Amino acid sequence: MKRRLIWIIAVLLLAQASVRAEWPQFRGPRGDGHVVSIAEKQAPLPLVWSETENVRWKIAIPHRGWSTPVVLDGQVWLTTATPDGRDYFVICVDAESGEVLLNKRLFHCDEPEPLGNNVNGYASPSPTIEAGRVYVHFGSYGTACLDTRTFEVLWERTDLPCRHYRGPGSSVILFENMLIVTMDGVDVQYLVALDKKTGKTVWKTDRTTEWNDLDDDGKPFDNGDLRKAYSTPLIIEVGGETQMISIGARSTYGYDPRDGREIWKVRYPGFSNAACAVYGNGIAYILTGFGRTELYAVAADGRGDVTDTHIRWTAKQTLPQTPSPLLVGDLLFTVSDVGMLMCFDAATGEVIWKERLKGKQTASPVYADGRVYIFDQDGNATVFRPGRTYEHLATSKLDDGCMASPAVSGKAIFVRTKSRLYRIESP
Repeated sequence: MKRRLIWIIAVLLLAQASVRAEWPQFRGPRGDGHVVSIAEKQAPLPLVWSETENVRWKIAIPHRGWSTPVVLDGQVWLTTATPDGRDYFVICVDAESGEVLLNKRLFHCDEPEPLGNNVNGYASPSPTIEAGRVYVHFGSYGTACLDTRTFEVLWERTDLPCRHYRGPGSSVILFENMLIVTMDGVDVQYLVALDKKTGKTVWKTDRTTEWNDLDDDGKPFDNGDLRKAYSTPLIIEVGGETQMISIGARSTYGYDPRDGREIWKVRYPGFSNAACAVYGNGIAYILTGFGRTELYAVAADGRGDVTDTHIRWTAKQTLPQTPSPLLVGDLLFTVSDVGMLMCFDAATGEVIWKERLKGKQTASPVYADGRVYIFDQDGNATVFRPGRTYEHLATSKLDDGCMASPAVSGKAIFVRTKSRLYRIESP
């Protein structure tokens, strides 16, 4: 009986590890851009590729979407939408063959709000997936849960209000029995947790930012750009306490993800935040968005407004407004929207080195096999070895560029360009 119990536990642990080794959400298993491998001697990811080299398969993706693919149990899921924002689709692809298993329209909107820009789209939020279920999100245009075996829609919500103005961007995450949704719009700014089995609301928390951007008529300047954000929450552990870091316009918050209670917040002038936080050694690293882009290192053990007490250092270099940072050991890496790659000492904020990359950047970097992978809007991919000196390893090129961040499963990189989905791996 004892041996059987040990065997069952081992099988369960292996199954959990397998899930961790795939790509279940935006920025990977831990939400920080790190690939988690369950095999010490697993084959490394490819170092170089082209349209004809190290491509297992590639397929055209209809319409338009910048959401990162999620990968689990031999399936790749992603979202797309018509460029006019009237129709919203979910796509499932067989990870081995590239065969499209599902292309289903989930939502329709007769009068979507115009984007007013050529950067975002209507299908930017990334899905999240777990065994048997995938959750897709298009902001206020709709949120749905599907069975990954039958492709049946199990529940959907179209009653979460938010005027996105320039399109939705925040991805959903899973925590325990909840799907957590971020809605930072022109008119309202809140987070809501949905029961992942039923879609019913478990809790809802409004942002507590005090706005000072109103004109004489009481309306926001810039049609609300100063109140918007596009960031995705990050679940962390701080001194044995589970927290959720959520970056919003003008403030970043630490919440209790079980009930939505605000634990702390830090204020700054930035807005329209897209980059996500990373966390290590008790410090949350936060990019403050547009307006005045800064990098904050904030101790995450505070209570209340910690702006004057818990900021350990700040930086005002050429910093990202869209790509998320990457923390590798005691080094913090950022790549700006215009291609300035920088390495910081994570403890002090000292700039260790900087390197100019060609091409504009939107996708967030990925760390795997002792390498960092960066994909730009022109189809260039840069691979370097993280360290206190810049060590360039390789440059590759695809025909079209990346707005979406890549996903990794096993020894394969799933790259979504503006028009295609690729499975890239060495033979």
